[in-house]
Amino acid sequence: MADSPAVAGAFRHVGFFYRTEEDYAITVAGFLRDGLAADEPAFAVVPPAKMSLVRDTLGADARGIEFADMTGVGRNPARIIPRVLAFLDRHPGRHVRFSAAELREATRHEALINLAFANADAEILCPYDTTELDPAVIADARRTHPVLLSDGRHGSSPGYAVPFQIPSSCSFPLPAPPDDVMSHTYRTDLSQVRALVLQHARTAGLTDARANDLVLAVSEVAANTLRHTQSHGTLTIWQDRGEIICEIHDDGTITDPLAGRRTPAPDAAGGHGLWLVHQVCDLVELRSDDTGTTVRIHMAIHPPPPGG
Repeated sequence: MADSPAVAGAFRHVGFFYRTEEDYAITVAGFLRDGLAADEPAFAVVPPAKMSLVRDTLGADARGIEFADMTGVGRNPARIIPRVLAFLDRHPGRHVRFSAAELREATRHEALINLAFANADAEILCPYDTTELDPAVIADARRTHPVLLSDGRHGSSPGYAVPFQIPSSCSFPLPAPPDDVMSHTYRTDLSQVRALVLQHARTAGLTDARANDLVLAVSEVAANTLRHTQSHGTLTIWQDRGEIICEIHDDGTITDPLAGRRTPAPDAAGGHGLWLVHQVCDLVELRSDDTGTTVRIHMAIHPPPPGG
């Protein structure tokens, strides 16, 4: 990858399209091994099955790579950027390499990577299985990666026209909730918001710990309504496909596209709320424009075990 086309600064964000597990293992292992040869810290976040493939291909070199399980780190894609930023912070002044697994529901995350790491001395490789993924996912990958690698050849992506632009497919309004949802309007007091979330979480079958996490997350988002707007907010709760979903809408606007995706400094006056929400919930979807802000929080009723 040393001769990859240059992009802004020292940062390279590469979309890797593969068709076979052998191609995946050889290319990802080669990317990481090149980093070791250049004395660059290397970090790979991949699912367990892919981790075994890469480790076996690396052999003894695998001892020099930091690995993490994507099924945990990537369940909520917003956790990936701060995890990689933390890796960068542990290796100041050094060029680092990072390889992430297929981010099938994370096109927005892929676009935000270009913003979050624009000034980083880093190289990120994101594999996409072209035999399994929807063509629309591959098309979005072309739009969010300045550099593409396929069939052993790499080059600039013709679809990457505007740096930091989020594809329009990520900006569509969220699907409408079901007709039979519970809805509650709050204006000055959040006690009823907390009580309703706890009641629905327990009815859905969440453990006490996860129910409390959901209450905390919704409370943090709803508190932003009272803190930053002059109007009311609306809480909506429903269940769908093994998860409980809480949606908060108000007329405020969030202008920072990386809100909640960077670890706030301990002494920071703000920025902790959305960060905390991303840490305790399984998925957080956010839409904000001149009509207001909607935050949709997902919590699986029976989450997969770590590494599963």
